[in-house]
Amino acid sequence: MEIQIASLHEIRAAARTFIAAMGDHTVFAFYGKMGAGKTTFIQAVCQELGVPEVITSPTFAIVNEYRAEPGAELIYHFDFYRINKLEEVYDLGYEDYFFSGALCFVEWPELIEELLPGDAVKVTIRQESDHSRTLTL
Repeated sequence: MEIQIASLHEIRAAARTFIAAMGDHTVFAFYGKMGAGKTTFIQAVCQELGVPEVITSPTFAIVNEYRAEPGAELIYHFDFYRINKLEEVYDLGYEDYFFSGALCFVEWPELIEELLPGDAVKVTIRQESDHSRTLTL
């Protein structure tokens, strides 16, 4: 499936389309070059899911935790850009997150690919020459 995002004004609609296509999957691995819009798109998805707080990149924290509302399921947002060794991910307790049943949005999954669950959904964000984005899952 492809979702076209012509401009930032369309990102929330694209996030709603993405949410409708998520099905029962819980782990989504976002691939794309630096600046492709991975964090911005995940922010829009979290907002559409009802997360009231500011969604930020977990570049330094590695993982941020959100809830759409008090008592709602957790949403985990990972950024593995700064990971140097897989041992760091083991120390983080990645299995507790990935196999919790909670939504997990993973940026830079190529750095930990061998640890991703077999049913993780690969999502690629590509910036086009006209500055639009194409999201493929």
